[in-house]
Order: sequence, then C-alpha cells, then structure tokens
Amino acid sequence: MTVTPPRTRRDTVRIVLVDDHAILRQGLRSILDREPDLEVVGEASAEDEALVLVDRMRPDIVLMDLKLSAGSDYEGLTLCSQLSAAHPGLGLLVLTTFLDEQLVVRAVHAGARGYVVKDVDTTELVRAIRAVSRGESAFDSRSAAAVVRTLSGKVAPTEQLTDRELEVLRLLAAGLSNAKIGEQLFISATTVKFHVSNIMRKLGVGRRAEAVYAASKRGLI
Repeated sequence: MTVTPPRTRRDTVRIVLVDDHAILRQGLRSILDREPDLEVVGEASAEDEALVLVDRMRPDIVLMDLKLSAGSDYEGLTLCSQLSAAHPGLGLLVLTTFLDEQLVVRAVHAGARGYVVKDVDTTELVRAIRAVSRGESAFDSRSAAAVVRTLSGKVAPTEQLTDRELEVLRLLAAGLSNAKIGEQLFISATTVKFHVSNIMRKLGVGRRAEAVYAASKRGLI
C-alpha cells in the first residue's frame, strides 16, 4: 500500500489506484498526475489494502482492476461491493482487460459508475474519471454496447419515458456527459440534468449507471 503526501486543492479530484501490477499503477500515476485537477493519493495491490487505504484517504475516485490476484479473476467485484456499501458517495471506475458482457453488468450491480477497458486512450480515461467525479456514468463504447446487448425486458405502463427522455438515455448509455448530450440534442446542460433526474425517478434508481442498466433490462435501449 502506498500513500502520497497531500498536495490537494479543494477542486482537485483525489484518486486511489487499485491494481496488482506495480508497473501499471506507476504508469497510471504518471499519466494522471500530469492533469492539474487530478491527484493520485494512494495505491493498493489487493483487496484488504484497498479497504484500509480508502478508509484512511477518503478519495473521490477509486480506479480499480477486477483481477487482483492470481487466484481469482474477479476479486475486484467483491471489493467494489464492499467499497460501495461502506462509502456510498465514492466514485468507482473499473479499468480492466476483461470485456465480458455479464461482467460489465455485474460491476454496475456491485456499485461501479463506469467501466473502461485498459486499451482505452489517455484522453478517454481522463474524461471517464472526470465524469465519474461529477456523479455521471462513464462507459466506453464497447462496455455500453455490452450492457445494451445483454439485457432485455418490458416497461410497465407507469414507467414509460418520453421520446426526449429516451434520446437522453441512449446518449447517457454511450457515456456522454450532460454537456455533450446537450450539444447533441441542442438543449442546455441544465435541461439534460432535468431529464436525467426524471429518468432516474421513473426507473426507480439513484445513479446514472443504474439507469442505463435498468433501461437496458426493460428493452428501452
């Protein structure tokens, strides 16, 4: 477990890295610390280390792999559930080599707000971190498509969304921010936020990632 002395400004996004490969953590740190609004405040290589570190450092974001040991391919799912339960406001972003449709869905169920594959480019990774720090979801295009393909279902009449809400929901599933959705639909980010709130209320969820999951399960996207 590695803890970094603080240099944090009030508007800085504090990040903990969780991955069992030290070289990968070092590479991520070097990339993220170049960004003026991002700061890596600690690193962990295993589940128990991560739990202690997050309790101690209270980061905004945990950027984590799902495979944290040779004995388990998906140990990170358990960690994700534990962190989500212990720290409800924590932004959990999965960064992994696995692109498995059911795994993406399980990660969302475990509390992840985002899911990106390790071959993502630096710009996209930084965008995803910033999105999750704002309480938004962040799925790369392949992960979002995996969720959509995996789930199906029907919507009860009382839960129907408007045409505009469906448009917003599809762009939300693609990982777009409120501002980007607004640009696509020629509406303000404030209006998008209003639609997202209505979508979550109608679907009975409290998070953007959960809205994507619930909508996909009901066949809306």
